[in-house]
Amino acid sequence: MTVNPSNQAHREATVLVAGAGSAGHVSPMLAVARALRERYEGVRVVALGTQVGLEADLVPAAGFELFTIEKVPFPRRPNAAALRFPREFGRGLGDVRRFIRNEGVDAVAGFGGYVCPPAYIAGRHAKLPLVIHEANKRPGMANKLGARLGAQVMTAFDMSDSSGPLSKAEWVGMPMRPEIASLDRKAHRAAARESFGLDPDRPTLLVTGGSLGAQRLNEVLASAIAPLEGLGVQILHVTGKGKKIAASGKHYVQVEYVNGMEDAYAAADFAITRSGAGTVCELAAVGLPALFVPLPIGNGEQALNGADMVEAGGARMIKDALLTPELLIETVAECLLDPEVRTRMETSALALGKRDAAEKVADRIAASIPALASQRPQGGAR
Repeated sequence: MTVNPSNQAHREATVLVAGAGSAGHVSPMLAVARALRERYEGVRVVALGTQVGLEADLVPAAGFELFTIEKVPFPRRPNAAALRFPREFGRGLGDVRRFIRNEGVDAVAGFGGYVCPPAYIAGRHAKLPLVIHEANKRPGMANKLGARLGAQVMTAFDMSDSSGPLSKAEWVGMPMRPEIASLDRKAHRAAARESFGLDPDRPTLLVTGGSLGAQRLNEVLASAIAPLEGLGVQILHVTGKGKKIAASGKHYVQVEYVNGMEDAYAAADFAITRSGAGTVCELAAVGLPALFVPLPIGNGEQALNGADMVEAGGARMIKDALLTPELLIETVAECLLDPEVRTRMETSALALGKRDAAEKVADRIAASIPALASQRPQGGAR
């Protein structure tokens, strides 16, 4: 990375934020980075990542410096990668330690991913404040390590009923883009529906599997379009990049990708989605009820992520293998077309949602740095 000398002039503090690989790590990291830059004067934020993850594109596009190290996954079985791991991890750790020393880093904040363990270890070795945000209900190995190293931990979900190093973490919610965190769905609905070419008054269903899409959701929906339209429902279908499907309808709008999901949320009255941590927290924050269909692979974190919203009454959940066009139609008829049910679910979702997580995490980081702790944050008190 090339250090920009102008970023060092007149600065009061440098914060190293670490997060890599998926949007689940990078998006909250960038939301907090923006909040730091907007709320505090003289702060320089540098992101630690790799050259192969989403951060390689998203961090520079957001206007932040990116310092990269090699991606070194923790080996889960004895093989050649396990033999190389100590040397490769040590190289990355050395790079981070030198960066911290040479750039005068004042605090380290981690959001998960392969780059976080060397960041946490190097930060602790330098006796810097460590701050962690964990996005999933089931915490990752990296953030468990950081918590054991004494970091201040915040979470997107309530961890009070869990055990382990994050059980006493502060529940702040998910840091998210301000366009979503401040969204008034009702006020923005007419403009959002117009932007997608939707009927301004027809009950609207949003179906999305995220930026990468969910082929299973796409296929089940394709068989339900005509019956849903017969019930008076219009559909906004975000298929995912490269996953366009052969489907049509008078009140069916298909797009592969949406640049600003706040528009899709505002246009919709009910959603059918996967239950990634970011999606669950965003739907709760904006009060959009949903049917969650957790991704059936992985370690089961998606089902855990959606469980609290389901228990609160703001969402329903069904296993991927059990989703059929008939069940989809039945759920939409009950949750979208019944005004009392829909209003009750909206209220329950909103009660669980948290909109100020980015500011809270930024403020905790700033409070750990003497040069920033004396500042009154722009936009409100800590």
